Amino acid sequence: MTSQVSSATEHVESPAAPAAGEKQVRSLDRVVIRFAGDSGDGMQLTGDRFTSETASFGNDLSTLPNFPAEIRAPAGTLPGVSSFQLHFADHDILTPGDAPDVLVAMNPAALKANLADVPRGAEIIVNTDEFTKRPMAKVGYTTSPLEDGSLDGYSVHPVPLTTLTIEALAGFGLSRKEAERSKNMFALGLLSWMYHRPTEGTESFLRSKFAKKPQIAEANIAAFRAGWNFGETTEDFAVSYQVAPAAQAFPTGTYRNISGNLALAYGLIAAAEQADLPLYLGSYPITPASDILHELSKHKNFGVRSFQAEDEIAGIGAALGAAFGGSLAVTTTSGPGVALKSETIGLAVSLELPLLVVDIQRGGPSTGLPTKTEQADLLQAMYGRNGEAPVPIVAPRTPADCFDAALDAARIALTYRTPVFLLSDGYLANGSEPWRVPEVEELPDLKVPFATGTNHELADGTEVFWPYKRDPETLARPWAVPGTPGLEHRIGGIEKQDGTGNISYDPANHDFMVRTRQAKVDGITVPDVEVDDPEGAARVLVLGWGSTYGPITAAVRRVRAGGDHVAQAHLRHLNPFPANLASVLAGYEKVIVPEMNLGQLATLIRARYLVDARSHTQVSGMPFKAEALAAVLKEAIDD
Repeated sequence: MTSQVSSATEHVESPAAPAAGEKQVRSLDRVVIRFAGDSGDGMQLTGDRFTSETASFGNDLSTLPNFPAEIRAPAGTLPGVSSFQLHFADHDILTPGDAPDVLVAMNPAALKANLADVPRGAEIIVNTDEFTKRPMAKVGYTTSPLEDGSLDGYSVHPVPLTTLTIEALAGFGLSRKEAERSKNMFALGLLSWMYHRPTEGTESFLRSKFAKKPQIAEANIAAFRAGWNFGETTEDFAVSYQVAPAAQAFPTGTYRNISGNLALAYGLIAAAEQADLPLYLGSYPITPASDILHELSKHKNFGVRSFQAEDEIAGIGAALGAAFGGSLAVTTTSGPGVALKSETIGLAVSLELPLLVVDIQRGGPSTGLPTKTEQADLLQAMYGRNGEAPVPIVAPRTPADCFDAALDAARIALTYRTPVFLLSDGYLANGSEPWRVPEVEELPDLKVPFATGTNHELADGTEVFWPYKRDPETLARPWAVPGTPGLEHRIGGIEKQDGTGNISYDPANHDFMVRTRQAKVDGITVPDVEVDDPEGAARVLVLGWGSTYGPITAAVRRVRAGGDHVAQAHLRHLNPFPANLASVLAGYEKVIVPEMNLGQLATLIRARYLVDARSHTQVSGMPFKAEALAAVLKEAIDD
């Protein structure tokens, strides 16, 4: 969904907003809502729809989907709980929020799994129909938390969601089980009334989604409207809330809500268009990267070829073959797939061909936590190949930034003829935020010339093609498309002779080629790292990379609001590091590095710059909370 946003964005009232004077309406500057239920209760769909309407309304927003690894986890159990958290505001925000102001709990498991995150005084909407003896016993409740006083510190709204939904759909001829499936739409309608969200988009979506089953579409719409009307008429909800559009948060432009994986897919398409090359994806489905394969397969009209291989090795092998053939080649995966692809990545380093390796990181090791986030593949991307096989590394910092990071990674791969790692993670991949759709003229020109003729003269005057004769600026070798007359040359994993590309076992040549490939990566042009230190008075620098940007920035804002000074720098380029990073690090007494691993960037920083970088780590499968990070920074400042 797209919308035009300008500095003069007007407040758009919901078409079904309650008449003035009927109920109290309070204005808020921000709200965090979490929908939670069984993985089959449609919580992700509910959250997506609420998010879409919030985006069209003009709020700034950030989301955190959280779901089990199983396709259909055991119903009513704690491991089977699926949740979707949305933070939206009338100003610029950076995270999905530390804690929900409103929890919608569809069953006892959802309540128990999420209650620890809910602060006292927050609102809890519970589906009372599910709080019967068996579902409560399944999660360890011996008495009903709705009756035993354990929720006395919260504002609890008991709502028989299932019963009300079934009653609302009584005229549709559906079975009880079929009608129950729409209770998430009832909940969505109630929350839409509660926060004055638009409704037309959701109704249009439901009619489109169930176009082949119009009865189901209308039943879901009826449940959605019934939820809205329930909020309007019930005495239990005496107050509704307004969160104005974030008129000052966005530059003028056309905006849409976008997830990290979708932004990354669009970035790859844009890169191929700007390079005037066909885009080829060789991939094998793996959580949380599969959505990129799904999306790119829809865009054959842009010349995209997507190949779902039989395994990870075949996927990258096909992609590398496409790179040899003159395509912008991409392979997508997560950490376990990177392990399988490592030999072919090393081959790409040796062949010196452009290839994008997109790693959407998740919790490990092995299968680990497939649906949870982590950023523990940094050292794998840096060193996880045999021999000296340097690969540039680029990491986006927000879901929308995945678009720009894809363009940047493509620039490096094409310009320097090298595989490039693009390190996103599950938090960015599944999370979403508003994204300003760029104008085409804003996009970089990524065109690179193919070799078309000979490039070297032998001693006897013969003109020949040397596949490893390098550009003096970039050290990139020429890119010769197979079939070009006179440009036939060898490829393969055995070491090549400098210049000629012939097989070589000469020790001096191998030493030279290894050092040249390293020098090529070291010489890649990347922007200087920017330092946010408004008054120049900070002694402590917090250094981050990837998806920690949002929580770190939110924590820095909290610390500064409390009157303390702290500087912030965030790395997009992790190999090579920005040229000014050494001087930046030397300018501060303390360097704190928060990471969702056990200190991988801190290890690299300490080794490269001999700086006593202090790690603050978390490997829970969840992103950092701003409040916790702010406490760490405050402690470092006061130490």
